[in-house]
Amino acid sequence: MSEHWRVDLEDWLTPFLVALRHKTRMRLCPAYIAGLIGPGDRKSVQPMAARDGEFGYDQLHHFVSDGVWESGPLEAVLLKEADRLVGDDAGYLVIDDTALPKKGSHSVGVAAQYASSLGKTSNCQSLVSVTLASREVPVMVGLRLFLPESWTNDVARMNRARVPQECQVALTKPEIAIEEIDRVIASGARFGCVLADAGYGSSGPFREALSKRDLLWAVGISRRQNVYQADVGLIFPEAATGRRRKYHVPDDVAVSAEKMLADGKWKKVSWRRGTKGKLNCQFAACRVRVADGHRHRMSDGRVQAMPGEEEVWLVGERRSTGEQKYYLSNLPADAPLKMLAAAIKARWICEQAHQQLKEELGLDHFEGRSWTGLHRHCLMAMIAFAFLQSRRLKAAGRKKSRGATASADNARHPPGHSRPLHATATKALSPL
Repeated sequence: MSEHWRVDLEDWLTPFLVALRHKTRMRLCPAYIAGLIGPGDRKSVQPMAARDGEFGYDQLHHFVSDGVWESGPLEAVLLKEADRLVGDDAGYLVIDDTALPKKGSHSVGVAAQYASSLGKTSNCQSLVSVTLASREVPVMVGLRLFLPESWTNDVARMNRARVPQECQVALTKPEIAIEEIDRVIASGARFGCVLADAGYGSSGPFREALSKRDLLWAVGISRRQNVYQADVGLIFPEAATGRRRKYHVPDDVAVSAEKMLADGKWKKVSWRRGTKGKLNCQFAACRVRVADGHRHRMSDGRVQAMPGEEEVWLVGERRSTGEQKYYLSNLPADAPLKMLAAAIKARWICEQAHQQLKEELGLDHFEGRSWTGLHRHCLMAMIAFAFLQSRRLKAAGRKKSRGATASADNARHPPGHSRPLHATATKALSPL
């Protein structure tokens, strides 16, 4: 990348600097972001200041950790820029989380917890991520720290880490994700479908919250998730003795997602073309109702969850390694299997963004301990990533066009009115 990027960065950052509304901060912000983009193995404050020459460590550290400025206006500008770059009624909003490994116990939110990116339980901070994407180009627009119980149960510890009072509440990752989705919707950013892995998709309240917002979604679930056939009925069984039942019960038995699709029609589906040819896998799908309603004790003593109100797609995936994955989606009932597969597999783009933010822009290099410092560092990294994505799109001569590997019309459609996804192949941009 030529040195002209520094001049381009100053121009591109203009709306962000206007939002800062302070002369010194308007100089420190570009310096910090340039430090994240520039050369150097470590992207923490001290080595960035040493390479910069204009600002010292104390100035950069104060800017990101202690400066009196609000992140909200910059977050709003980032969403606007992301929408300009990749916003599309046929795009995606991808929900995931990423782990920042940490030693010690004083950094805000650090705890021994499962890190999906590491595939194991580790001492780390866990961030819920929100990525706007279309045409295989991601722009991350949200990173919010998840606080485990070991933190939310210790007010003194949260105060020492300067966690704002309004954030000192115990929220699950799906609840954090819904708050972030509402923020994206309020900004007017365009997308067509929400994607998430099983860590979010296994939550019935999460899926219900998406449907209540008239959003299309495709999410992962556990193979053990119980589901009913789509035509399951509700009956009042006649008891031989005693009082008549007060509540109706299903006329069928719920089975696991794995069992429901075990005898299904599995087909080889190609969802897009990769660098080494077509990407394909075995898929099967059927219409179901998820067993996540209120629970009743049946006449035989079993406790069974009632079928949910919404009829959705259950999709199974068999990979060449023998691994099997399962998904739920409320895409239209007439959606072809290829459309379902393409929407599900589009989630990979957020993993690419996580990797580049860490390897190229030092997302996991921040050495401060405070809530404010961590979130500001994450915001600066996301702004830097958006800037690089804008340069990549410009260099590739890409014009905004409708279409993606599996695109969706605007998810914020009127209730009961679903428009199908469209599938076209596109060529992915080169990595950073």
